[in-house]
Amino acid sequence: MRIPIFTTLAASTFALTLTSAEPTTYFKGNTHAHSLWSDGNDFPEMVVDYYHRQGYDFATLSDHDTLAEGYKWMSLQEIEKRQQVAGIGALEKYRARFGDEWITWKTVKGEPGVVLKTLESFRRQFEVPGKFLILKAEEISNLSESGPVHMNALNLEHLIPPVKDETRSTVDIMREILRAAARQEEALGQPILTHLNHPNFRWAVTAEDLAAVVEEQFFEVFNGHPGTNQLGSDAAPSVEMIWDIANTIRIARLHEAPLFGVATDDSHYYHGGTVSPGKGWIMVAATELTSNALIHAMRAGEFYASSGVSLHTVRYDHATRVIEIEINPGTDTEATFVGELIGTRVDHDFSATTGKGRVGEVLATQQGRKQRFEVPSDALYARVTITSSQAHENPSWDGQTKQAWTQPVGWR
Repeated sequence: MRIPIFTTLAASTFALTLTSAEPTTYFKGNTHAHSLWSDGNDFPEMVVDYYHRQGYDFATLSDHDTLAEGYKWMSLQEIEKRQQVAGIGALEKYRARFGDEWITWKTVKGEPGVVLKTLESFRRQFEVPGKFLILKAEEISNLSESGPVHMNALNLEHLIPPVKDETRSTVDIMREILRAAARQEEALGQPILTHLNHPNFRWAVTAEDLAAVVEEQFFEVFNGHPGTNQLGSDAAPSVEMIWDIANTIRIARLHEAPLFGVATDDSHYYHGGTVSPGKGWIMVAATELTSNALIHAMRAGEFYASSGVSLHTVRYDHATRVIEIEINPGTDTEATFVGELIGTRVDHDFSATTGKGRVGEVLATQQGRKQRFEVPSDALYARVTITSSQAHENPSWDGQTKQAWTQPVGWR
């Protein structure tokens, strides 16, 4: 879904955090999805086909600790076991979509099964320059003394082995993975983007952990898997508050750049069930639909995250510290949209939970399809969360509505 950014701005003003004078376009993509190559329940090309049919511009297969390459055979019995509901399952849909001649049937020790297709074997079925792109990706499923520390790596060529060591800290393991990604990036001469996944999954990654690993620039502010504790608990902050705590520590104490937030599906189930696709995505303002252009744009903060709200434009003016947002309601013509300018002031108090001075304070509120916020001069940074009154069609929790998140500004 390519939506032009209609704006001609002076050098001190930009759409998102646009640093290039070249024309840009929003490209829609998902960076976290699973297939039968790991713990998903559909064939890899069927997963890509879903995103292609739904109008995404780019997609990934980020299976656990594998790159959808080499050889993998699965019995029909195992494939059927992974279905979530009765009725037409993965194999029937696969045959209907691609035909029997496409499928590599193989019987092993008397048991019928299928050899999974590699990414390279079906990439050309979908990719069209400037129209659809598949990013080679991996979910690196690490384990630290605190629990699972999962990180996605995008645009890599070689597998990055996970680190599973319950005697080591989350910070230490994250840094090891980031060093491995940096070495591969240098060797390949192409950018590799990593993002920390679902920090509240089994409560394994804290805001303090995320703040400390300043080499990591991205994390999932929204993950569509219902088991990732997106809203936090009485004893732990929500994922969105983790973002604010980590960014406050980075900017105020460490004098480092903040994290940027991505939204993802983390889809596993494609035939029913709750861990399904279409829950979260990113919209990247890039000059072209190539892996390098997408990653460079994201590193510059030129994107927003969404679980259903579409933004026509996001503008920020460095000189005036004004953020202007125009919302594209799409089919949600009856919805109302509330924007909250969220940030942390210089005189913040980590012990405060409500009111002025707390970390992640609501600095201002706007309603409507066009919103304008002035970032206070004493704010370390600010970002905007936009919430629709429209219920999410594919919710991850009861009462979920559609949202969008812009990246932090005002910190440079």
